[in-house]
Amino acid sequence: MDSISSTAIRRLMVLFLVCTGLYFAKNFLMPMAIGGVIATLFLPFCRWMEHKKVPRVIAPLICMFVLLLVIAGITALVGWQISELNKDLDLLKQRTIQALISIQEFLLFRFGISVEKQTQIIGEQQPFVTEAIKSIAGSVTNIVTYSVLILMYLVFFLYYRSHMKQFLLKLAPQNRKEEMNTVINSVARVSQQYLLGLSKMIVCLWVMYGIGFSIIGVENAFFFAILCGLLEIVPFIGNITGTIITFLVAAVQGASPAMLAGIVVTYGLIQFIQGWVLEPLIVGSQVKINPLFTIIALIIGEALWGIPGIFLAIPLIAMFKIICDNVESLKPYGFLIGETTTKKNRLRFFSKWQND
Repeated sequence: MDSISSTAIRRLMVLFLVCTGLYFAKNFLMPMAIGGVIATLFLPFCRWMEHKKVPRVIAPLICMFVLLLVIAGITALVGWQISELNKDLDLLKQRTIQALISIQEFLLFRFGISVEKQTQIIGEQQPFVTEAIKSIAGSVTNIVTYSVLILMYLVFFLYYRSHMKQFLLKLAPQNRKEEMNTVINSVARVSQQYLLGLSKMIVCLWVMYGIGFSIIGVENAFFFAILCGLLEIVPFIGNITGTIITFLVAAVQGASPAMLAGIVVTYGLIQFIQGWVLEPLIVGSQVKINPLFTIIALIIGEALWGIPGIFLAIPLIAMFKIICDNVESLKPYGFLIGETTTKKNRLRFFSKWQND
C-alpha cells in the first residue's frame, strides 16, 4: 500500500514539475509546438512533392507558402464579411446607445443608482481599460514574433524530420525500436488527422450556419457563419460563443422574437448534426478523447499557454494518449482519458455504415 502511495506521489510531483516547466518555458516551447503540429499536417504533401523529385530543401518552403496562402485567404474572407458588417455600423451604434440608455433607466428605477453614480463607476474602470489596450498592443507584437518562429519551425521540422526520427529511435533500447517507431508514426498521424478533420468540420459548419442563418433572415448571416465555424477551434465552447454573439447582435439590430428563437433552434440542430453525424465521420475516429478530459485539457492549455494552449490542447492530449497506450505502466491513464463505450459504439455504427 505504501509503495502504491509513494508511486502516486512521485507521479503527481512529476506532473507538477512538467506543468511548471511548460508554463515558464512557454515563450520557447509554444511556437515550437505549434510549428510541429502544423508540420504533421503538411507531412503527406511534403512527401508527395519529394516523391515527384522536388528538391528536399524546396518542398518545406512550398509548404510554408501554401500555409501563408490559406491564412491570407481566410483573412480576406473575414475582412470582406467585416466590410459588409460595417455598412450597418451606424445602426448598430444607435441601437447600442438605446440599449445602454435602457440599462441606465433600469438601474435607476429598479436599484436607485443615479446616472451620475453609474458614470462614476464606469470612470473608475478606465485604468483597467487602458491596461487592456496596452496588453493588446503587446500581444500584437508577440503574434508577429511567434508567427515568424512558427514558420521557421515548420520548415525545419519538415526538412529534418528523418534526422529527428532517427534520434528518437537511437534513444530506444534495441528490443523496443519497433515499438518506438510505431509510437512516432501514430503520434504524427493523429495530429495530422485531427487538424485535417478540424478543417473539414469548420467548412461544414460554415455551410450549415450560413444556410441556417440565411433562412431565418439574420443580417450578415455569412459573417456570423464564418465566426461560428472558426470558433470550432475551441471544442464545446466555441460554437456556443459564436451563437451567443450572433444572438446579441441580432437583438441589438431589432430582431423579432421568432428570429431570436430561430438562432437558438439553428444552433441546437447543428449541434445535433455535428455531434451525431459529422464528428463520428470526420473527427471522432481520429481523436479518441472523452469530453471530460477534452475540457480539462482545454482549461489546462489555456492556463499554461493562453489561447495558443487551447489550440494545442486536443492534439497534444491525443499524442499523450498514444504514448500511454504503448507504455505498459501508463496504460491505465490512456484508458482513463479515452472515449467511452457509448461513443465507441457510435463510431462503430458509422464506420459500418460507411463500409456498407
